[in-house]
Amino acid sequence: MTWTTHLPLIAILRGIQPDEALAHTQALVDAGFDAIEIPLNSPDWAQSVQLAARAFGDRALIGAGTVLRSEDVDLMVAAGGKLVVTPNTNADVIRAAAARKLVTCIGCMTATEAFTALDAGAEALKIFPAGNLGPGYVRALKAVLPPEVPVFAVGGITPENLADYLAAGCIGAGLGSDLYRPGQSVERTAERAHAFVTAYRSVQSDRTA
Repeated sequence: MTWTTHLPLIAILRGIQPDEALAHTQALVDAGFDAIEIPLNSPDWAQSVQLAARAFGDRALIGAGTVLRSEDVDLMVAAGGKLVVTPNTNADVIRAAAARKLVTCIGCMTATEAFTALDAGAEALKIFPAGNLGPGYVRALKAVLPPEVPVFAVGGITPENLADYLAAGCIGAGLGSDLYRPGQSVERTAERAHAFVTAYRSVQSDRTA
C-alpha cells in the first residue's frame, strides 16, 4: 500500500465555519499540504467540504473526519469529498468507503482494531490518541503490522514531537489543535502549517543526508 498524497500530513480543520473554509484551505495548500479533512462535528461540515473540494480538489485530497456511520460516507461523497478519516474502527464505514474507492485513514489503538480495519479494506491506519500513547507504543504496534501499511500518528502531534513518531515508523501524522483551532486567523494557520512542513522536511533531509 502507498499513501496517495505527496506530503503525508493530514490537516484537521475541526470546528471551521463554511465562510472560513476557503481561506484556511488556501493557506494550507500554499504551505504544501495536500490532504485536508473537515470533521463531521464542525458547523455545516458538508458545505465546507463542498467549497474546499470545488476550489482545491485538483490540488489536494479533501474529505471528512470523525466519520462514524456509513450514511456519512454517502453525504461526504455528495459534497465532493474523497478522503474518509475515522476516530474508531467501524467495518461498515470502511467497507462503504472502499466500495466507493475512497481514500481511508482509519482510527485504531490496539492490534485487534488495526487488523479489523485492514481486513475490512482500510488503506491507512490512524493511531489515536498517539500523543497519549507515545512513540514507544506506536513502535510496538507498528512492529506487528504489515510493513507496507501506511500508519499515521494522530492526537497531540506538534512540530516538536513529529520526528519522534516518524522515527517510530509512522509515514506521517494527522494534525489537529496544534495546527488549527476554531476562530484562529488565517495568518496563524499559515504559520503553524509552515512549522509542520518544515519539521517534516527536516526529518526527510536528515534521512537522505
